Amino acid sequence: MTTSLAGTAALVTGGGSGIGLACARRLAADGAIVTICGRTEERLARAAKEIAQDIGNRDISGRDIGAKDIKVRHIVADVTDEEQIAAAVAFAAEPAPLRAVVHSAGGSTSIGPVGALDTDAWRATLELNATGTMLTLKHAANEMARSGGGAFVAISSIASSNTHRWFGAYGVSKAAVDHLVALAADELGTAGVRVNGIRPGLVRTELVAGIAEPGPILDDYLACMPLGRVGEPEDIAEAARFLAGPESSWVTGQVINVDGGHHLRRGPDFRAMFEPMFGAGALDGTPEERPTSAWKP
Repeated sequence: MTTSLAGTAALVTGGGSGIGLACARRLAADGAIVTICGRTEERLARAAKEIAQDIGNRDISGRDIGAKDIKVRHIVADVTDEEQIAAAVAFAAEPAPLRAVVHSAGGSTSIGPVGALDTDAWRATLELNATGTMLTLKHAANEMARSGGGAFVAISSIASSNTHRWFGAYGVSKAAVDHLVALAADELGTAGVRVNGIRPGLVRTELVAGIAEPGPILDDYLACMPLGRVGEPEDIAEAARFLAGPESSWVTGQVINVDGGHHLRRGPDFRAMFEPMFGAGALDGTPEERPTSAWKP
């Protein structure tokens, strides 16, 4: 069995940085024509150039493929805008059959104790993580089914399975992603479309720069990890490559934890960060000690 993705197209949402960038780099290194999308043109252009420079003229096995064969494209698209994500899928499928989609776009503006959550931030986070995944999957699955099948990989989070206190809508929205993976895998198998997910643990990206620095929160994270180290974007990219490629052709409906074993224990303790923001009573659900106004990001 060849492990090359040459002659196929791939789409990576959120491909301008972090986990998405690492996934795009990994797929491109194996020969796929990769399209990255996100909301910022400058970041995407920089990322596409970085991928081409990193790979050089060799694929993942070291075979000389020539600079002309390294193809990384980009298109601006907000995954919560259906017209934009539909256009991104169509753009990604132009040069070759779309065989792999890694949906990495996501985030959160919802944080704090349940009794002080901002409703607008809650809705925005659900829209980004849950609805954004659905819209990407909707259009990618239709395209892949028309062209003979493919693989969709959703980037979820350990927060979907292990409670992360005071994380608001984030874990809830990622739990919706996990269920969508199962639902879509069950529906789309006959069309040759496989759907799987990855639950990363704490991964060293710009979004968690403060958390991954030495301190009580990082110490607690590491105490919850049997493998005892912060993950790197490449750890997630390798799992995404497996789920997107021919090696996993009989795998669908799975959500794989790539977290150093963190899922075996408990969610992290963020009290040191959130108590100064909200007060000890609010974190413990004591009504009279809650802040008079909800925190807004």
